[in-house]
Amino acid sequence: MNEDKATRYHRLRRRADLLALGAVGSVLAGLVASGAVFRLREVSAVLGELLPGIEGDAATVVVMATVLFLLVQALELPFAWYQGFSLEHRYGLATVSARHWIADHLKGAALSVAFGVAAASAVYALLRATPDWWWAWAALLAFVALVAVTQLAPVVLLPLFYRFTPLDRPALAARLHALGARTRLPVAGVYEWQVSGHTRKANAALAGLGRTRRILLSDTLLAGYSDDEIEVVLAHELSHHVHHDLWRMMALQAVMIAGGFLAAHAVLGTWAEAIGLRGAADPAGLALLLLVAGAWAGAWLPILNAASRAHERRADRFALELTRNPAAFISAMRRLGQQNMAEDDPPPLAAWLFHSHPTVRARIQAALTWEAR
Repeated sequence: MNEDKATRYHRLRRRADLLALGAVGSVLAGLVASGAVFRLREVSAVLGELLPGIEGDAATVVVMATVLFLLVQALELPFAWYQGFSLEHRYGLATVSARHWIADHLKGAALSVAFGVAAASAVYALLRATPDWWWAWAALLAFVALVAVTQLAPVVLLPLFYRFTPLDRPALAARLHALGARTRLPVAGVYEWQVSGHTRKANAALAGLGRTRRILLSDTLLAGYSDDEIEVVLAHELSHHVHHDLWRMMALQAVMIAGGFLAAHAVLGTWAEAIGLRGAADPAGLALLLLVAGAWAGAWLPILNAASRAHERRADRFALELTRNPAAFISAMRRLGQQNMAEDDPPPLAAWLFHSHPTVRARIQAALTWEAR
């Protein structure tokens, strides 16, 4: 196969994602088809009796969810290592040590399991309390959780993995604050995002909501890009907040989640008795719920990515109109594409399914068209 380096890198990343998804889906389906979920429910019920302050099915769900989410993490571990460490080092993108990568992965896995157990407990509490409408209340709760995570990410979650310091370049910080002021968007501060101990990739973000909103500039970006290029990159990020793209995506995700819960409601109502569940709220159905959720999320992925690409194209236009500096935009896009090994000519199906951004080539061409106009 005649591929350039970036195309091969992204093809291997996608392959790891799909293999991980297949491994998890196969094991969960095997647990359901073999009836092993019922044995797991019995063991979880016994262990649940040891949990203080929790009784009955609520305790069983906590134990069973913990076991299943730990199993998922174990199944995904070799693919995560290949994709996040081995492949990144092979292509010269990673700087992280094996020890540091393992520590970060364990922290991320612990958070994923904790969030997963909390979500499963909430869903099953709603299943018991309101069997007909649990899916709607669960979707509303998921939307609230999405908003909370988005708001807390820059002040609680990201600092678990990266170090942030106030930007020690007063002229650039003042320039970026002024850019934000032109959009009437309050920003809590400008921070240097220490990623060079993890990766050689460059990035910038306007993270958080309301009082937690802050500008994050990676040290790899600050080290190699001009102030004009950094300004135009930030102008792009400002667009997502000016046009409420974060809220739009969270609303779309909430609709997706509601549909997924409704699909799970239909599956449980149709198949619960047939596969031996005591009812829709039987903790043994958790593996089936995870299967339905995974399939539904996969079906929605192209829709979410199409919406994201539309937001990115609008953000590019906004950055050009705000800065009036197409030369800086084009040079920044070209350099970021090379530094981050962006896939410039993906297969059409892969672009439709997996790409949340337009290609660098398309973004540069759009900037040239804007400049000509």
